[in-house]
Amino acid sequence: HTQHAAGMAGVIKMVMAMRHGVLPRSLHLDEPTSHVDWDAGAVELLSQAREWSVGEQPRRAGVSSFGISGTNAHVIVEEGDPAPVTELAGGRVGMPVVPWVVSARSEEALRARLDQAASVTGDPVDVGWSLVTSRSVFAHRAVLLGGNWEELVSSAPVVASGSARGVGVLFAGQGGQRVGMGRELYEAFPVFRAAFDEVCAGLGVPVEQAVVSGEGLGRTGLAQPALFALQVAQFRLLSSWGVSPGVLVG
Repeated sequence: HTQHAAGMAGVIKMVMAMRHGVLPRSLHLDEPTSHVDWDAGAVELLSQAREWSVGEQPRRAGVSSFGISGTNAHVIVEEGDPAPVTELAGGRVGMPVVPWVVSARSEEALRARLDQAASVTGDPVDVGWSLVTSRSVFAHRAVLLGGNWEELVSSAPVVASGSARGVGVLFAGQGGQRVGMGRELYEAFPVFRAAFDEVCAGLGVPVEQAVVSGEGLGRTGLAQPALFALQVAQFRLLSSWGVSPGVLVG
């Protein structure tokens, strides 16, 4: 089960079906269920792949997601107009977004490197390639994104000022638990360890034992408290690194 990403495989499948013009056959089907009257409507299962040609109207498909936590969703996917392909010199295909990875030994040096972006000349793709293949990588890093030289250069002051978009934190539901989860973080980071122990002490259930041994971790009464303790500890660890979310969900 893809857990929190349930439904994404269906979306990818439909996008690829539209791209290649083929409806794939229904997998793992030996005998259709008898609870559906297959002769009464227009619903059918595909025993073989079928051509999906372009008609007068855009092709559309419905994708349902039945998440392991009980979240159900349905989306309609519609094909869009073909994206234009830009041919560059030498037959190279243009990229819609180019990353420039900039790094330095300190925060001040990184800002200085970003301020120098306006003086960079040359093809944006070539510059991006050179930055990741011919430059040393240091601890302080930033990434500029843009579809052309102007967008890349104009984003440098925004990144240098630290006024980037906010961060959201999602506390996920049941389904992601596993034996030993968080062990590496618990051993490596005192902040994580202290937060995890603090939450477990107030829960009144043997969370630590369940996480270490896996015993009872599949039961809701232990799985959800264990995930809560883990995610609170992760949040405290991120906060200690200066990550301040603008919104909490979950």
